[in-house]
Amino acid sequence: MKRKSFGHYEVIDKLGSGGMGEVYRAKDLELGREVAIKVLRKGLASDPDGLRRFEREARTASALNHPNIATIYHIGEHDGTRYIAMELVEGKTLRELLNAGALSAKKTLALAKQIIAGLAKAHGAGIVHRDLKPENFMVTEDGLIKILDFGLAWG
Repeated sequence: MKRKSFGHYEVIDKLGSGGMGEVYRAKDLELGREVAIKVLRKGLASDPDGLRRFEREARTASALNHPNIATIYHIGEHDGTRYIAMELVEGKTLRELLNAGALSAKKTLALAKQIIAGLAKAHGAGIVHRDLKPENFMVTEDGLIKILDFGLAWG
């Protein structure tokens, strides 16, 4: 990536990529906190359906306030590139945890309860995630799970 910033967000490093774009660790220069910035792939930015889906993800997830759902802070555009600024969740994906070995029954139940609580909040608001997979769950060091990526959500 050639850009070092998106609006008042200064990019620190790349965290990963997915079907809709790339995700970066960034610093919010106005509030002095680290955030995750999801940048829409260039090809999708010129596709009305891709752009609509990206914007729907931001609107959908931002309507939800729950400890097990990553918080959306801002949607914006900088030099023609659309982006979403969201809560930076430090930890490992559920996929990484599963690949490291079997989880205890106690740990599995604790994570499942949190996933159910987050999804119940979304469903109560009329939102269906539609892309539940271990890569879309981040688990922090203290065992808090966050649901990510509402890009395919209906609601």
